[in-house]
Amino acid sequence: MNLQDCVSFANEHRVCYVATTEGDQPRVRALGMWFADDRGFFFQTESVKAIYKQLRDNDKVELCFYAPGPNAGTMLRVAGKVEWVTDLVLKSRVLEERPFLKALGVKGPEDPLLALFCLRSGEAYFWTMAQNMKEAEIERIRF
Repeated sequence: MNLQDCVSFANEHRVCYVATTEGDQPRVRALGMWFADDRGFFFQTESVKAIYKQLRDNDKVELCFYAPGPNAGTMLRVAGKVEWVTDLVLKSRVLEERPFLKALGVKGPEDPLLALFCLRSGEAYFWTMAQNMKEAEIERIRF
């Protein structure tokens, strides 16, 4: 397995679970990833949301992408630190590809309401029931 396997899986199963913390309390929610490529896993949110504050306070995050299937399906777990994306070209692109953002009040790529973040580096691995009870032995993919 390599990073391209992770990127392909994530792009095929874009809704993932995102784990953050708020103080010492874990917080998990489903979030639709925007896209993944060789630069990392990209997401958008709004700066008024709790996830934004949680990631500003603690940039460590874990993602869990899931594909249903026999014997509990397949999971891709990705852990790392988020980087905030300020690139106006990417911000313009997300507004084109996700028109619902304008309905939420985002006025344009420079609007402080729009927040893009990416996991550019970290560790990922695939899990299936075949690895149950052997998690420590699963090959880790560093990116």
